[in-house]
Amino acid sequence: MKLEQEMKSLRLSGMCRMWQAMHETRRHHELSLSEGLEILLQAETQDRENRRFERLTKAAHFRYQASVEELHTNTGRGLDKELITTLATGDYITKGDSVIITGATGCGKSFIASALGYQACNQGFKVAYFNLQKLLVKTKTARIDGTIYKVFETISKTDLLIIDDFGLVRLEGQQQLDLMELIEDRHSKAATIIASQLPVSGWFDVISEATIADAILDRLVHSSYKIELKGESVRKNK
Repeated sequence: MKLEQEMKSLRLSGMCRMWQAMHETRRHHELSLSEGLEILLQAETQDRENRRFERLTKAAHFRYQASVEELHTNTGRGLDKELITTLATGDYITKGDSVIITGATGCGKSFIASALGYQACNQGFKVAYFNLQKLLVKTKTARIDGTIYKVFETISKTDLLIIDDFGLVRLEGQQQLDLMELIEDRHSKAATIIASQLPVSGWFDVISEATIADAILDRLVHSSYKIELKGESVRKNK
């Protein structure tokens, strides 16, 4: 049909699919022009939102596919329902606040971080998910090939940066400086989530240089939301 061809040429894929469905069921005969147009526009809007969500989640590279609805609000594990509800609004992202998730290995830190990341994508925010060591390998490689400024600029423009597995190894030399620059670029401008099996009190030893550690923690910790998970690894129960 000519109308469908016009929709496809204008890249109105959601509208086109809805029109085809309406035509096959002959529903378009039951609707007024304004009613039919409203349904078609809603279908196009939803289709574009879905495609944007798919692009954002694909670009983020999450460790898990998760949602905030799946999070178990068990206060015994330190997962507070009210706090999760607050974070789910995404206000912390627009304000450029940080979220720190700590707890033993396997207690669900990465899953929670992924769920918050998916929620951010659903709200239209750009998200990047990194294991810390892979992130630092990325910056090291970028320094070698001369693209380091581009890497820093790209990450700084990300609405939400999620850094997982912080504290598995001590940071040395340029790693400390790279992490400092990443955090500095985002301070009060863009949100950061850090997941670590170490309590914040142990982060000084990980960063290992007192001046840089003070600067990083000052920008991350004092005004952050904190999720301190308790209990044994949930993996043991599977």
